[in-house]
Amino acid sequence: MAFLTLNNIEKYFDTHRAIKGINLEIKKGEFIVFVGPSGCGKSTLLRLIAGLEPVNGGSLTLDGKDITNLPSSKRDLAMVFQSYALYPHMTVFENMSFALKLAGVDKAVIREKVNKAAAILNLTEYLERTPKVLSGGQRQRVAIGRAIVRAPKVFLFDEPLSNLDAALRGQTRIEIARLHRELGATTIYVTHDQVEAMTLADRVVVLRDGNIEQVGSPLELYDHPANQFVAQFIGTPSMNVLPISGLPRLPQAGPALPEGGFIGIRPEYVELGGASADGYPATVDVVEALGAETLIYSTMENGLQIIARRNERTALHPGERISLLLNQQHMHIFDPLGKKVHAAAR
Repeated sequence: MAFLTLNNIEKYFDTHRAIKGINLEIKKGEFIVFVGPSGCGKSTLLRLIAGLEPVNGGSLTLDGKDITNLPSSKRDLAMVFQSYALYPHMTVFENMSFALKLAGVDKAVIREKVNKAAAILNLTEYLERTPKVLSGGQRQRVAIGRAIVRAPKVFLFDEPLSNLDAALRGQTRIEIARLHRELGATTIYVTHDQVEAMTLADRVVVLRDGNIEQVGSPLELYDHPANQFVAQFIGTPSMNVLPISGLPRLPQAGPALPEGGFIGIRPEYVELGGASADGYPATVDVVEALGAETLIYSTMENGLQIIARRNERTALHPGERISLLLNQQHMHIFDPLGKKVHAAAR
């Protein structure tokens, strides 16, 4: 049963229709990630749920209660912002307890809640310090702790890791995943980072131009993208998408190939052979030796570029001639408008 329901949600900024009739059901305890390119509407949608922007159409229901027109303070939600939004003159304890203090909660209860949240987030020894002496990761944990002490029905995260360096992003991502398991709280998380989306989410919501393109588990989206946009947006490096017209020797057995359409194939399913092997002749452009995997970028004779991924290391060098074999079993086929007409086997 849905815990939070978005029913035909609309949002306009003047004449610009930013959110275009979105429908979504979120179950209690789910970790949902909104992902998409800049300007797709993911942060706007989160702000509509939070009550920071008015909804221009549709309705929001939380735990059976219509919250569409309720002020943010009455929605029983807690939001963690990208910028931390901490009070610099307050200690960590004061920052985490501020909302409870405003609500008139008993001091003993406040201390108990803050101490419990601090222990979960490894912040106990920093409770009497001010934010200016904390690292970026510690400040973000304080912001998360401030949300935890309120015990909301839904946690909302708006790109909380984007201000952190790569090492801290990885560490804090693990902490957020662990926190979700411990609390079992319903969570909506906005990010542009695919790694965050793929590793944190129970379900990913892919947005584009104010619409939902696809909803599913991370591996569902990776293995069975609904269209060319999702296919190329999910996965690093992105799926190779090539015009059928540029691949004259594609096997004709199997699904029909639409005129003007495209085939998609993940880099791990592009096989490499020597220059004399049967396949598409190509020239190696770049070899990215990443340790655990190797990415080989090459250009075919007709100018099409393609990426191959290998779990082993390679002796190939830029400029070498190779042959590319495309595994037909793992091809996705899209029509000229990018709609999927055939999904690859798993």
